[in-house]
Amino acid sequence: MLFPPDFLTRLEYLSIISKRVFRGSLLAQRRTMQLGSGIEFSEHREYAAGDDFRYLDWNVYARHGDLLLKRFQEEQDLHVYLLLDCSRSMAFGTPPKFDLARRLVAALAYIALADLDRISVLAFADGVINEFPLTRGKARILALLRFLESLQVGGADTDVSRAVQGMLHRSKRSGIAVVVSDLFDEHGFQKGLDQLRYRRFDGHVLQLYDPKEADPAQLGDVELMDMETDSIRKVTVTEKNLRTYKELFQNHQRSVRDYCQNYGLGCTQSPATVPFDALILQMMRTAGMK
Repeated sequence: MLFPPDFLTRLEYLSIISKRVFRGSLLAQRRTMQLGSGIEFSEHREYAAGDDFRYLDWNVYARHGDLLLKRFQEEQDLHVYLLLDCSRSMAFGTPPKFDLARRLVAALAYIALADLDRISVLAFADGVINEFPLTRGKARILALLRFLESLQVGGADTDVSRAVQGMLHRSKRSGIAVVVSDLFDEHGFQKGLDQLRYRRFDGHVLQLYDPKEADPAQLGDVELMDMETDSIRKVTVTEKNLRTYKELFQNHQRSVRDYCQNYGLGCTQSPATVPFDALILQMMRTAGMK
C-alpha cells in the first residue's frame, strides 16, 4: 500500500518536529518580504502630504520635532514546487524508487501546507506530464494523495531541464524547488538546475537510487535492459566491467554532490530502501546544520 492507514499521523508528527525542533530549516528557509502594513519595522521615511497619520512615529516627533513615517515589512507566503520524476527508471527496485519518491513528495507538501505555504507538484519525465496546481491549506492533502496514487511511470527519458522549463512557464514567482529523481538524465541534470539558480529559486535535490544500481554484484552472461528506452543488450559481465560500472555510478553521484555544494543547493542522496520519514528527518538535520 502506497499510503498506509497511519500515513497522515506520521506526516503530522513530521510537521510538528519541523516547527518545534528544526524551525527555520528545510522548507521554512526564507520567505519573501515586501514593504507594506505588516508588523515588523523596516525603516523611516519623511512625511508627505496625504500620508496616513497613524503611521507617524510620535516618539521621534516628541524628541526631535521630525515628522517621520514608520514603514513595515509584510510577509508573503512561500511557494514550494515539488518536481517528481515519473520516468520509467523510477520503477526499478524493490520497493520501487517511485513509491518512496511519492511518499517524500507527500511529506514535504504536508509540512509546507501545515506552515500555510502554497505547494505545487509537477510530475515529469521528458517534460511535465501531469500537475497538481498551486494550492494552500492542510485540507488539500487528501486530494494530493489521490493525485500521487494516480501517477504512473512512463514517458521517455528523464529531462530535468524541460521539466524546469515547464514549471517556469506555469509560475512566474520564485520560491523553493525540490527535485525528487534518480537524475539519470542523459541530457545532463546540470542544465535544469542551472535554470533554477538563474531564476533565484532555493533548490534542493533529493536523489534516490536502488542498492542494486550502486552495486549490481552479478558476473557472467546477462541481458541488460534500459528501462528508459526498453532496449535490451546481451553482455558478458566481468570483474573489470563491474569495477568500471561502479566507478561510473560513483562519479555520477559525486557530480551531483559537487554541483550542489558548489552552487549552494541542498542535496540528499539515499537508497530507496530508507523509510520516508527517516529520510525527511535526515533532510531536516542537514538543513539545520547549515
